[in-house]
Amino acid sequence: MLLGVLVCLNYWGDVQHRVSSHLPTDHSWFEWLFSHGAYSLRHLENPLFSMRQNAPDGVNMMANTSLLGATLPLAPVTWLFGPQVTYALYLGGALAATAGTAYWMLSRHLVRSRAAAFVGGAFLGFAPGIVHHANGQPNFVSNYLLPVIVARVLRLGEPGRSWRRDGVVLGLLVAYQVFINEEMLLLTALGCLVVVAAYAAQRPRATRQRAGGFLAALGLGGGLTLLLTAYPIWFQFNGPQSYRGLQGGVFHNWGEDLVAFVTFARDTAAGDEAVEKTIGLTEQNTWFGWPLVLLALVALVLLVRRSLAARIVAVLVVVFTVASIGPVVRFDGAETTIDGPWAYIPDDLPLVEMMMPTRLALVVAAALGVLLALAWDALARTAPAPSPVVPAPRSAAGTTGSAAPARAAGTRTGPTAAPARSRRWLRPVGYAAIALAVLPLVPRPLPAQQIDPPPRFITAGGWRPYVPAGRTLVPVPIPSNVHGLPTLRWSALTGHAFPVPGGYFIGPNVDGEGVFGAPNRPTSTLVYSTMDSGTLPALTPENRRQVVEDLRYWKASVVVLGAHPREAVLRDLMTALLGPARRVDDVWLWDVRPLVG
Repeated sequence: MLLGVLVCLNYWGDVQHRVSSHLPTDHSWFEWLFSHGAYSLRHLENPLFSMRQNAPDGVNMMANTSLLGATLPLAPVTWLFGPQVTYALYLGGALAATAGTAYWMLSRHLVRSRAAAFVGGAFLGFAPGIVHHANGQPNFVSNYLLPVIVARVLRLGEPGRSWRRDGVVLGLLVAYQVFINEEMLLLTALGCLVVVAAYAAQRPRATRQRAGGFLAALGLGGGLTLLLTAYPIWFQFNGPQSYRGLQGGVFHNWGEDLVAFVTFARDTAAGDEAVEKTIGLTEQNTWFGWPLVLLALVALVLLVRRSLAARIVAVLVVVFTVASIGPVVRFDGAETTIDGPWAYIPDDLPLVEMMMPTRLALVVAAALGVLLALAWDALARTAPAPSPVVPAPRSAAGTTGSAAPARAAGTRTGPTAAPARSRRWLRPVGYAAIALAVLPLVPRPLPAQQIDPPPRFITAGGWRPYVPAGRTLVPVPIPSNVHGLPTLRWSALTGHAFPVPGGYFIGPNVDGEGVFGAPNRPTSTLVYSTMDSGTLPALTPENRRQVVEDLRYWKASVVVLGAHPREAVLRDLMTALLGPARRVDDVWLWDVRPLVG
């Protein structure tokens, strides 16, 4: 929990007015999502869809990272404190909860040492790649159910266990995870598949004994999951504003750089953001640093013969390291001429078309967390060197000589004492090596940037007389995945009190492929180009005709411009298109109801 507070420390310095400086758009999107959960519950509306963004078409929430499994239960917190506080609380809490459930899984099912489970759990909750995703993407740190799911899967079919109970519990867990993060669930399923295959290859007899109960429980769990999630998943792929794949398979080129594995992540104690200029602004899903990579190699060499779990971890590391490379092998920020494994995977392969190769490296991070726990546990179970025992003199009645009792007590003399003496330094050296590998990866507070609050006209409700039911408020600039970050927050911070056009989401283009944001209309394109250039373009009657047509399409009743770095030129643009503006409170306002009817 302390680490969770530390990671979010910069947000808590001014929680109402700070967002991630790395991914401010994603941060604002998730604030909007927490408002969406609260709005859906308050108004008893279908949470799988929203008309409060991208009006009048709306947004398919199941086809986006909607985090409904968290935003709906936390609706009371959002009502009381606002989405900014809910966001910061949830972000730190999700990191800590993942570490906690990982500790539970390791201590109950894999290692005896609680310290070993603590080290492994802390890494699983706060691995560099996970903390990097905390920069605006709380769905990727919401992994608290995954250790429980893995533990449940790997115990299916054990003698004496009820396959019905195990199947029902697994089905409920997986169904809930669908509403938290489907992509992490898919990665977990792939990891479990490799683990089960590796176990079966090494323990064929035990596998045959457990196969019946395992398959029965798995089938029951899968059937229950489908029953509970059938409609939401159908809605995701067939409901309004659904799409088929992302345009151009944009994520398939996002493979992991080989140098990234031995590089310290930016948000760790040893990290330096300057290295991003070399390797690039990747997701940093590995970025373990060279000490941990070296330690992992040594630990695998030492443990792989004596530990089945270590051998399975080795398989996971190899399989998912190779899989994360992507279509082309990258080295230190440059593409080589060597094909990666994804070069042979079609971009339009269903389900896989949405995956990003580098994120497969998150399974490697999980495997390293387990390996750290195994290594610490092996050191904890290493017997210390025994002290020589000298038997006390015994009475004549019980005297049997001194040599026999000495051997019985385990005293080693001469050359045989060397292995025992060597264990005296094994523990401290091993513990020190683990500490030196993980301490540089302790997370630092995430970078945050100041952001202006919405205009008082918005927060105080001055807009209400201008926006009747069924009409929209058009903020300038119109929200998109590139422009209009502050205006998207107008909707989030007012609890979705009014619908807005545009937004930051994934929706279909004219061909049904997924694209970021709403397709630009002529007016939004004109606004964005004016912002980028900083100069007023030459306007034509066609521009004025198009703005009226777009406002009718958006069902607009009022256009609002608040404080903005390009406020002057944007005011000139909208005045040239719509006529003189009125100054109302702290905004420029154009009442367009007479214009659009």
